[in-house]
Amino acid sequence: MRLLLLGGTQEARQIASALRDQVGLALSVSLARGERRPISYGCPVRIGGWGGEAEYSAWLESEGVDAVLDATHPFAGEMAHRAARVSSAQELDHMRVVRPPWLPRPEDQWSFLNSEKDAADHIPAGETVFLATGRDGLDGLERMQDRRIICRVKDLPPTPFPGKGMYLADIGPYSVAGERHVMERFGVTWLMTRNSGGRGSWPKLEAARHLGLKVAMIRRPPQPDCMRVSTVAEALSWVRRRL
Repeated sequence: MRLLLLGGTQEARQIASALRDQVGLALSVSLARGERRPISYGCPVRIGGWGGEAEYSAWLESEGVDAVLDATHPFAGEMAHRAARVSSAQELDHMRVVRPPWLPRPEDQWSFLNSEKDAADHIPAGETVFLATGRDGLDGLERMQDRRIICRVKDLPPTPFPGKGMYLADIGPYSVAGERHVMERFGVTWLMTRNSGGRGSWPKLEAARHLGLKVAMIRRPPQPDCMRVSTVAEALSWVRRRL
């Protein structure tokens, strides 16, 4: 069976590691972009987009793909919906594995938002916001000019920060102590993040809880109407049942 694994997440790396020597399976991995810390998947890896839905469909046909396992990020909505549509049209086996979302505890102070654009209606003027959504999150903050924004990025962009605030170049893995230090250093009063789920990004939420900070939590985009599982073990069982 020829399986295409749509990757870019820790779950995808774990799935690839478990399946690369699987008897009866020809595995290939697709990444939207190169990884900062490249690993050896032990199978063919394709990097970059296809250019559109027609191109993606043609590639699946030319490669003779039998099944698609979508382990992209929970916020990779466009890719997830495209994978589901094309798989259905080609009558391919298709599964999406998406980690469970974070849930607040009773002591948390979370405001759930549909997008970054809603933040101005919830975060008062004069607050200092730690923006943990990357540069993409800045596009929705046009009405946040009277708040100070600390935007964490992997690399400093060549252009100045667009507004009141600054870029903070930092790369994980993160710890609760480290996240708390950053928040205290910059006098953060609000944390804004996307509900990615998972353990790798959880320390910032634990730090915010310890400091009693408010959190603006961006809801996930709608997921495609397809079969879904939430764990690597379930995804592996789905694959192996088809061999």
